[in-house]
Amino acid sequence: MLEKKSLSVENTVLVGIITAQQDEEKSKEYLDELAFLAHTAGGKVIQRFTQKINLPNPKTFIGSGKLAEVEAFVQDNDVATVVFDDELTPAQQNNIERTLRCKILDRTGLILDIFAQRAQTSYARTQVELAQYQYLLPRLKGLWTHLERQRGGIGMRGPGETEIETDRRIVRDKIALLKKKLGVIDKQMATQRGNRGALVRVALVGYTNVGKSTLMNVLSKSEVFAENKLFATLDTTVRKVVIGNLPFLLSDTVGFIRKLPTQLVESFKSTLDEVIEADLLLHVVDLAHPNFEEHIASVNQILEEIGCLDKPTLMVFNKIDAYTPEVIAPDDLVTLRTTKHYTLAEWEATWMAKMNGKALFISALNKDNLAHFRQQAYAAIRALHVTRFPYNNFLYPEGLEE
Repeated sequence: MLEKKSLSVENTVLVGIITAQQDEEKSKEYLDELAFLAHTAGGKVIQRFTQKINLPNPKTFIGSGKLAEVEAFVQDNDVATVVFDDELTPAQQNNIERTLRCKILDRTGLILDIFAQRAQTSYARTQVELAQYQYLLPRLKGLWTHLERQRGGIGMRGPGETEIETDRRIVRDKIALLKKKLGVIDKQMATQRGNRGALVRVALVGYTNVGKSTLMNVLSKSEVFAENKLFATLDTTVRKVVIGNLPFLLSDTVGFIRKLPTQLVESFKSTLDEVIEADLLLHVVDLAHPNFEEHIASVNQILEEIGCLDKPTLMVFNKIDAYTPEVIAPDDLVTLRTTKHYTLAEWEATWMAKMNGKALFISALNKDNLAHFRQQAYAAIRALHVTRFPYNNFLYPEGLEE
């Protein structure tokens, strides 16, 4: 099931909707993120379509007029793929394919495609393959019925097992096999975690593409794969790191994203065991992203789901080198001052106050403010370490020397 996808560029069209729950600005933001996902998967977005609609059409997701507009554009511009921003039902996907006559993906299918490209280890490939089969199962189509009436005779005059039923049984068996395989790997990884000793464990968490792997490389002096694309990291990486003379274990985890497919949440919960077993979380945030506060909320929601929201946490606002606030003209009496117009100093004051002084502002790429970051991380890790090993706390001074 899991295959390495071709990275040839495909002309791609995006489709989203504007509803009472998702206004025009929010829809644009989601489509921007979808465009980045498409770029990561190897697509070239050449057009976007949006439609104001109260509820998605149960047959074709968007209205018939808008679908006809998309169809005309697809035929005139050699479009290979049309991606919808929300998850399509199997019936919607089939109906749209019949009309547009090209490859149809929804947000879930696109993320699964990226994960299939990114998976490197046997563990990650197994997780992605399981998610793919769970996504595929309700979408199987019976193209043939050559197994009907396989034999004559008593009791065999009704329809036999159809192709679609055979396919479903094969997929269900494959899902059961993959779950069993993941269970075995989970036990092996639990044993590995147990063999790491009693060092303090620190986990990097955050939205996808916020710079977690870059920070991991800076702190551990290693070469973890980092790229300016979504989901550059799928496999959890653990490194032993020393700040001052204080050793600890640092793990880099898969990034979170809004509208994360249910199949992926379930398949990758075991990956989040590093987060569950961590003593301290470094919540990395892309300060340069205009909607970073919503990213924080999305990450916190997933942390709450796995019972980790109350863990000791340092907020790490990354990419301060790329942060450029919008400026209001002195004579502008119309534009309201919003968070888009905050200076970096104002953000620091705001978040330092919110986090009781435990928010840090850095650039992992340019290594800005890393000395202050190391001091704060050292203090937080030392506090956990001396609680665990009170008899040797004299080995580690309270402050980290400049």
